[in-house]
Amino acid sequence: MPMSMSPRPLSIFSSALAVLALTTGAGNALSETPAPETPAPETPAPEARELSTDLRQLISEARDQVFPALVNVEVLQVGYYGGEEVKGRSFGSGTIISAQGHVLTNYHVTSGGHTFTCTLADRQELEATLVGDDPLTDLAVLQLDLSALEGELPVAALGDSSAVEVGDHVLAMGSPFALSRSVTLGIVSNAERVFAGGLDRGGISLGSGEQTGLFTRWIQHDALINPGNSGGPLVSLEGKVIGVNELGGNSIGFAIPANLAQEVAQTLIEHGQVPRSKVGASFLPIRDPALPKGALVSSLESDGPAADGGLEAGDVITTIDAQAVDLRFSEEVPNFLKGIAALPVGTSMVIGYSRAGELGEATVVTEALDRDQRDEASFRSWGFTARNLSPRLVVALRRDSDQGVYITGVRSGSPAQLAEPPIAAGDVLLTLGSKPLKGLLELQEMYEDFLADPQERRDLVAEVERDGNSLLTLLRSKADDDQDRPRELPKAWMGAATQPLLPRLSEHLGFGGTAGFRVTRVYPGTRAAESELAVGDIILALEGEVLAPRGMQDSGLLNRRIQRLDIGSEAALTILREGERREISVPLDRSRITPQEARRDKDRDFELEVREITFFDRDERHWDRDVGGVLVDSVEPAGWAGLGGLRSGDLVQRFGAGVVKDIKSYREALAAALEARQERVTVFVLRGGRSQYLSLEPDWGR
Repeated sequence: MPMSMSPRPLSIFSSALAVLALTTGAGNALSETPAPETPAPETPAPEARELSTDLRQLISEARDQVFPALVNVEVLQVGYYGGEEVKGRSFGSGTIISAQGHVLTNYHVTSGGHTFTCTLADRQELEATLVGDDPLTDLAVLQLDLSALEGELPVAALGDSSAVEVGDHVLAMGSPFALSRSVTLGIVSNAERVFAGGLDRGGISLGSGEQTGLFTRWIQHDALINPGNSGGPLVSLEGKVIGVNELGGNSIGFAIPANLAQEVAQTLIEHGQVPRSKVGASFLPIRDPALPKGALVSSLESDGPAADGGLEAGDVITTIDAQAVDLRFSEEVPNFLKGIAALPVGTSMVIGYSRAGELGEATVVTEALDRDQRDEASFRSWGFTARNLSPRLVVALRRDSDQGVYITGVRSGSPAQLAEPPIAAGDVLLTLGSKPLKGLLELQEMYEDFLADPQERRDLVAEVERDGNSLLTLLRSKADDDQDRPRELPKAWMGAATQPLLPRLSEHLGFGGTAGFRVTRVYPGTRAAESELAVGDIILALEGEVLAPRGMQDSGLLNRRIQRLDIGSEAALTILREGERREISVPLDRSRITPQEARRDKDRDFELEVREITFFDRDERHWDRDVGGVLVDSVEPAGWAGLGGLRSGDLVQRFGAGVVKDIKSYREALAAALEARQERVTVFVLRGGRSQYLSLEPDWGR
């Protein structure tokens, strides 16, 4: 139902401005001339207060109609970077638009999403699934799982965005920076904004590289919006949603009109996608007065319907099926394109055109406007990520077909990167192991066979297409992860930590510029702790050989000299203590494993890397020898472990049903958890001296 915009808000603000002007004018007059003898005029303050109260009431009423239906959308995303699958978490906003639990938001909020959680106004958290999305308008619809809903579901009403005028006051609602919901006030500064510079390039680009905005005339406004507001509603003072906020910053925002959003949302709910037609051409309004009225063909797809029908770049389309065409302004282009896109696929059109002053006709049959395909997968053991060849990509690569798989990234040090010659991002994989590849699905089936059958784990010959050349390369098979790094052979070690004492610091300390190594710690439980060596001693010589570090690059000099000695022997040191030189002997131990040499385990399901505890970890954290476990070295924030609360530096002492004492027992506990595939995996960690319980919730469906 069309929305009738009430003139009351504008009249209120006009009156308020008038009152303010009168008040300011009176103030200036009083400041420039003496106060008159006549009684002062009545102050308009009560009227101003009344107007302010009316405005507050209007805002409150509009807020209360939409605010309850505003949701915060948390998205767990799966992306691909550097040849690896990367998980992430993002936030946006949305509006409940139906009693069935449909949530209207932006496509760029849901893009790449694997799971969706919506937080309602009353702080209920409901899971949601993706109904459908449409990159070309940057819109998406989610479906709330209402089985866990308590109470009634609030629903906001969509208004008539065609009634929006410049100067109308609007409210922008959402969850900026993933914080709690907020509302800001502004005015409409342009009711049909287009980005003319993007019309000839197929719209503007989303962060994913997909195009959007071809059919959109945005509502431009200055209600403050920030990251996290995306997908939130733009609301009139009548309490109707008149737009979906999409872009913004620096006191300027752009919202997708509600009429377009409602049309797209309804189609997504019914069909899961928006079918559209195309003619394979871009159009611009006529600016040259020497040209006839119409639409300028600015560019053509070389094998698109318009080119096949005989149109050329530079033609002026004057009629379509005998109906006159007249594009004079950029704002008219989106509706023109939208009209073509709305035609059924396969529609035949007779297009009249003017070329160099001569008239002609072309018959053009529309084709399906396919969206860019974003299906992508990681092939971890081979070390690359890949996706299907989309129609846009086929055109960009000037290929004749979409056969093959497009390599999107290669992991450093992986079999793909070490292939001879290396496989690179941008290559098109044509065959693998002598089997031609039609697309991504076939490659995934080959990969599953490769993982399941040890006999399949062999070197594979791959054919790739690069810059028009056909290259053969050898993809060598190797273990997925070589996690236990080789350790250095045991060497002599003095149980103390030191720092280089450089000449300039020595002078300031009153040592006359004498260089050496200052003892910063003597490790308890070592043979050095039983000697005379003490913190603060300055080691000047070892076995009579002077030690004179010249810079921080010499910090390892003392250790390298000690490693030349025998394990169990004694090191003869010349030290400086309290201004006096002394000769002492320090017994040497066997070298300790460093954190860099510690055995590690990296699990790509829980996205967690741990390592064994070293002597230095125990000393730094003051742990007794009987404290067992493994240290978390790194954790993917949006992975199963990260979402469950595990952090870098945690000491895992229990994982699932298994007690963790060392790296071996951890691997056993992890394997048991992977096999059991329970809904929740309990983990006990030691964090900052406190024992902590965590619950991980794996998504075994992936």
